[in-house]
Amino acid sequence: MGEIYAGVMSANVNRISIAIRELGEGGLWRCGSDEPRPAALLMCDIRQGRPKETRAELARQLVEACIEICGLNETTINVEFTQHAGDEMYHTMYGGLSDDWQAGQPDTLNRHAP
Repeated sequence: MGEIYAGVMSANVNRISIAIRELGEGGLWRCGSDEPRPAALLMCDIRQGRPKETRAELARQLVEACIEICGLNETTINVEFTQHAGDEMYHTMYGGLSDDWQAGQPDTLNRHAP
């Protein structure tokens, strides 16, 4: 998943953290016109500025990986994005706040370090 994210989002793989939270059977449900069914949710906190097409491609590839690796059904997976300014993300191993994301520029790890 980290490699997918880094490739699609033009991000340094060292920025990426992935948490898998297992809620257990019956912990997350998809509602609809039929009976509720088990579901999965991917939440991505990202630096703002990526085009919606890039975010959609990331979501597509992550859903595909969840289907392949975890055996999930695509109709039960949602992907949500929360966008942040770079200075709302702090990486201790790289000395502090992140740079803002900018199209076409290499993804350096930090120019804000003291």
